[in-house]
Amino acid sequence: MDPFMQAALGEARLGLAEGGIPIGSVIVHDGRIIGRGHNRRVQQGSAIRHGEMDAFENAGRQPARVYREAVLYTTLSPCAMCSGAILLYGIPRVVIGENRTFLGEEALLRERGVQLDVLQDAECIRLMEDFIATRPELWHEDIGE
Repeated sequence: MDPFMQAALGEARLGLAEGGIPIGSVIVHDGRIIGRGHNRRVQQGSAIRHGEMDAFENAGRQPARVYREAVLYTTLSPCAMCSGAILLYGIPRVVIGENRTFLGEEALLRERGVQLDVLQDAECIRLMEDFIATRPELWHEDIGE
């Protein structure tokens, strides 16, 4: 597995270990991680702290050029909110661990010129399937159902 997707998966596992939702993300610029995060909605009582949003927050304030040259890795297909942030900051490429358990706004991202690489990684799929089976109420809350 790609080391950056491995880092995103590590973030997802950390979120699960903290009692949260197992979705992780990293933002990579010039071959190094500049921001990493995981879904912290439960841990922080947050309405918006998805894995990608947490990675953006942890990357901090960057020159626009940095985000326009970055790659975002996420274990799960980005929702509307996270896709909006990807578009807002001009991230040109997103590597997605899987989109079988949840299909986010991939069509919008592609329409706006974002390159998407969907891996259908077995580990990412298994992590989400197990979580959804054991915590369906929390999962549905997270995706707004």
